[in-house]
Amino acid sequence: MNSFIIKNATVLTMDAEHRRLDGIDVLVEDGRITQLGSVKRTDLDLVDATDCVLLPGFVQPHLHLCQTLFRNLADDLVLIDWLKTRIWPFEAAHNPASLRASAELGIAELIRSGTTCVLDMGTVNHTDAIGRAVQDSGLRATIGKCLMDHGDEVPAAMLEDRGLSLAESDALFTRWNGAADGRIRYAFTPRFVHSCTEGLLVEAAQLARDRGAILHTHSSETRFEIAETLRLHGQRNVEYLHACGLTGPRSVFAHGVWLDDAERQLLSETQTRVVHCPSSNLKLGSGIADILALWAAGVEVGLASDGAPCNNTLDAQSEMRLAALIQKSLHGPTAMPAARVLRMATIDGARVLGLDAEIGSVEVGKRADLVMMRLNRIHNGVAGELESRIVYASFPENVDSVWVDGHPLLRDGVLATLDEAKVFATAKSELQALLERVEGA
Repeated sequence: MNSFIIKNATVLTMDAEHRRLDGIDVLVEDGRITQLGSVKRTDLDLVDATDCVLLPGFVQPHLHLCQTLFRNLADDLVLIDWLKTRIWPFEAAHNPASLRASAELGIAELIRSGTTCVLDMGTVNHTDAIGRAVQDSGLRATIGKCLMDHGDEVPAAMLEDRGLSLAESDALFTRWNGAADGRIRYAFTPRFVHSCTEGLLVEAAQLARDRGAILHTHSSETRFEIAETLRLHGQRNVEYLHACGLTGPRSVFAHGVWLDDAERQLLSETQTRVVHCPSSNLKLGSGIADILALWAAGVEVGLASDGAPCNNTLDAQSEMRLAALIQKSLHGPTAMPAARVLRMATIDGARVLGLDAEIGSVEVGKRADLVMMRLNRIHNGVAGELESRIVYASFPENVDSVWVDGHPLLRDGVLATLDEAKVFATAKSELQALLERVEGA
């Protein structure tokens, strides 16, 4: 079912005119939106959207599906201890079965809460398991093998020979980029400055350019990270990454909490994108990224959950609400109104990934990556602008249906491509086996 009619919808298009269309029909044919208006067809299935809001699916350009199993197991730690004592040992213990279970657990949550497209930084090993989970679930995703060849207190399984690591990543690009009729893409994803040698950063950047692929890394997340980069390389993070060739229009930097004006200008001049992860930044005590300063500099910014162990949810509604609230603490109550943050979670996220010609808004010709929400729950209230009711007063349970390329991933609140009970049971058993491997290491 990727041809159908959504009847009598209230549509928030997220297009350039910020249009709201009331009581219209949306025609989807072969996975694309072909008409907005009154549709007189009797040969297609109908979806009744009366009293529902239809909008583009949420786009999250920075996730770690490999970490979903570790939710609630790495709380209340500073970032470097969080990595060294929990996350890296856990990731090192993954096998293909546990990694797929982790990915499916995260994907189920993403779909349930209206996310249709992600950029995922995988772990060092078993990347095919994430690709297969994405392929079978119907989610739209750009995936990448995490690149690491340096670092103190890093498990041996997480450190690789530079040449072998890049060769494997290039083979994964060949295997996954364009898979599932183009729904899956591949990115080159060095973890961050302090887990990569300069050679790895330079060569990964060149490989991404050669392949025309997204290049994704973490940058400027903590004061410690900035101080160490200055000490070791004599430059701040963005300056050093730029010198290594990592900036550019296909580059996506997660976090950007600690940036100075010169770095923001450099990001703008190179068209490097930034992803804001407010829950993660607050939970790890990293700080608050100044999104209005990034916008003022002309930097494209997306919004994402990061990973389950540093959030601890993956739903876009939580991130939208928090993103708006914390910018108000910096800039006052008029900063980042609901309509603006909703754009950051949809069309801006698509732009960060270079997919804005295909997804991110409800427009004729675009792919039918859509979310239908019911705003008739007690917590939504009975009045107010739709954008405010979504950003400030909605939760995953408001999501009724989700489509990607016109294929249903969630219908009437029920997952269509994943068996929820099986996903949960498998995750539970695989986590237990993984923890036993960690203890036995």
